[in-house]
Amino acid sequence: MYRLKDLREDKDLTQIEVAKILKTTQNQYSRYETGLRYMPIYHLETLAKFYNTSIDYIVGLTNVKEPYPRKK
Repeated sequence: MYRLKDLREDKDLTQIEVAKILKTTQNQYSRYETGLRYMPIYHLETLAKFYNTSIDYIVGLTNVKEPYPRKK
């Protein structure tokens, strides 16, 4: 969850605003952002779409911020 805070701050969002997108609490989202809890894959998918990036970028597996091309 290395990049959650950076992505959130790049959009000038608060933890509360992102928590609402995920339909969770600010406290729970804070745990994801600090690495105290693992984020479920469905939340990662939601954030990848919201931030227009890939799950791999969010979790630090790649440094390429652009999302992968979608199949048609």
